[in-house]
Amino acid sequence: MATNELDRLTQLLSRLPGLGPRSARRAVLYLMKKRESLMLPLAKAMTAAASSITNCRVCGNLDTENPCHICQSPKRDISKICVVEEVGDLWALERSGAFKGHYHVLGGTLSALDGRGPAQLHVNGLLDRAGEPHVQEVILALSATVDGQTTGHYLNECLAGYEVDVSKLAHGVPVGGSLDYLDDGTLSAALKARRSAN
Repeated sequence: MATNELDRLTQLLSRLPGLGPRSARRAVLYLMKKRESLMLPLAKAMTAAASSITNCRVCGNLDTENPCHICQSPKRDISKICVVEEVGDLWALERSGAFKGHYHVLGGTLSALDGRGPAQLHVNGLLDRAGEPHVQEVILALSATVDGQTTGHYLNECLAGYEVDVSKLAHGVPVGGSLDYLDDGTLSAALKARRSAN
């Protein structure tokens, strides 16, 4: 029979994405077996992260510095802002090494079903930044979902009065992808976004 502390730990872990009650119980048992080498260092790291990591006041990234290290870096291209839904999307783009500009984290997408309108997103901060004289392009790196596309359309309208180019990520066939395994929407987007083979 589990104690109250183990039950509480299991319940808290089961709230994490991808972990249900069974997976959380297995994680708790594993942590208990590795108490000295994993559980205690993990608890210390989580406490330190909770007290020192914050959202960047400029872009919304998570960092121990505010503004974050990306916003402070003199090596970044200040003329480009890449708009993403969540911090995880920013991290994914950073891992790719393909973008060397600045970011803006919206904090989600517009969703009538979830009650998320423009007021719940960081749109005003984006518009303030887009109005800065050095900004030339805003790249909408939003998901290819209905909510992502709706948000992109809304932001495109908001940015219409600004002297910036607004672009969006291409959608289509992934590198190494086989046409037979792609869904209809991806194939349709790939055909519409086709370019010259020369």
